[in-house]
Amino acid sequence: MNIKNLFIAIVALSGCFVSSAQSNLLNAKTPDQIGLKTAAQLDSDNDKPLAYGYVHDRDVLMGKTTWEIIDLSEKINFSLYFPIDTANIGNDRRSLYDVLSKAIKSGKITEVYTDSYFNTKKSLQDIQASLTRIDTTDAGREQINSGSKVSDEYILRQDLAAQDVTQYKIKGYWYFDKRQSELKYRLLGICPVTPDVYTMNSDEKDYIELFWIFFPAAREVLHDAKAFNDKNSALPISFDQILNSRRFNAFIYKEENVYGDRRIDEYMKDNAQNQLLESERVKDKIRNFESDMWNY
Repeated sequence: MNIKNLFIAIVALSGCFVSSAQSNLLNAKTPDQIGLKTAAQLDSDNDKPLAYGYVHDRDVLMGKTTWEIIDLSEKINFSLYFPIDTANIGNDRRSLYDVLSKAIKSGKITEVYTDSYFNTKKSLQDIQASLTRIDTTDAGREQINSGSKVSDEYILRQDLAAQDVTQYKIKGYWYFDKRQSELKYRLLGICPVTPDVYTMNSDEKDYIELFWIFFPAAREVLHDAKAFNDKNSALPISFDQILNSRRFNAFIYKEENVYGDRRIDEYMKDNAQNQLLESERVKDKIRNFESDMWNY
């Protein structure tokens, strides 16, 4: 390839990258023209998440279900946490919690459950009850004691926001595909973890699982939602890509086992270092299966 063709290719790729961030940014004459897309751009954006391939049960030589915690205080996981305040964000970027909660309220995500085994569905009313704290002031309590109706000004409402989400719990399945001779991972569920609204102002907070979402049913919503790409802001990445490609750091807190899927902290108590070492041992046990397959 000569220099001219190489330059044309670079310019073409750069144009594609710019159009993926804020459309028409370099061609806008006024601020309200930023973000407007042409018909061709809208057609190219009308894509779907990469479909999972069919896996027959007989092709799974080894399988192991694990539960992990994504700590949002770690820098590598910031793309799932920020932005927590979207009022001053000019584009459509939202935090993962904001995307999930709004999709549930709008009905785009319906596979919402109370636990990671996806046995009991959780209604929108149940979810909203855990997201809002309703309390009354002393003046409101006096009205209750006197038998009169509490005035709205004496009712306090405190809602959980994206900034209150400290962790995500995920459930996934590691399996060795003997047809392709490869160790693979399939994400099954995701759950935001926040402090209980009734302990938010106390020194010792109680953390609760808000809801579990069956991940395959939420992939289209997460594919349309874009996160910030720290390496190239002109090429945002979807939450579906981040989670499926495991572009985050997490540690295992539970694996399926004969003891009723007991947690690591249930048999290694009061020692956080040993719990982390046990988490790494579970990871190594899964990874070593693939390497052992190539030993003769």
